[in-house]
Amino acid sequence: MEFLLAFLPFLELTGGALNDPNVGKALGAGLAMGLGGLGPALAIGMLVGKAMEALGRNPEARASIQTNMILGVAFAEAIGIYALLTAIIIAFVV
Repeated sequence: MEFLLAFLPFLELTGGALNDPNVGKALGAGLAMGLGGLGPALAIGMLVGKAMEALGRNPEARASIQTNMILGVAFAEAIGIYALLTAIIIAFVV
C-alpha cells in the first residue's frame, strides 16, 4: 500500500480513499492510454525500421515498400486511436 502511495501522491490528497470513483477513472484512463499506446509505438518503430532496411537493400522496390509501410503504419495507428477513445470513455463517461 505504501508503494502505491509513493507513486500516486494524489491518493494522499483525498485521504487515501482508494474507493473514490475519480481515482479509479484516472488510473483506468491512464493505464488504457499508456498500455494501449505502447504496442502501436513499438509496431510503427519496427515497421519503419524494417522498411528502411529493405529500401537500403533494394532501392528499386521503393514504391511497393512505401505503400505497404504506409498501410501498416495506418493500421497500427488505428489501434492507438482505439486506446485513446477507450481512455476518453473511461475518464468522462464511466
